[in-house]
Amino acid sequence: MWYVYFLELSNNSIYIGFSNNLKQRVTAHNDKRVPATAALLPAKLKSYIAVETREKAMSLEKYFKLGSGRAFAKKRFL
Repeated sequence: MWYVYFLELSNNSIYIGFSNNLKQRVTAHNDKRVPATAALLPAKLKSYIAVETREKAMSLEKYFKLGSGRAFAKKRFL
């Protein structure tokens, strides 16, 4: 199982990522092992979506990072 996840950072921005081990990945963010979020901790898991394949997770992550996808995610998941 793969997960697309949404983290709320200390500056109230949303970070979107994907992983096949959600718990481990969120821990990595909060342990400053992810450079993109290290300066904006703590990171709080707001929501996630489970999908079957890495390809679907990558595709959804990309969609949610774009304008219309970001608006959809904000309305439905955040």
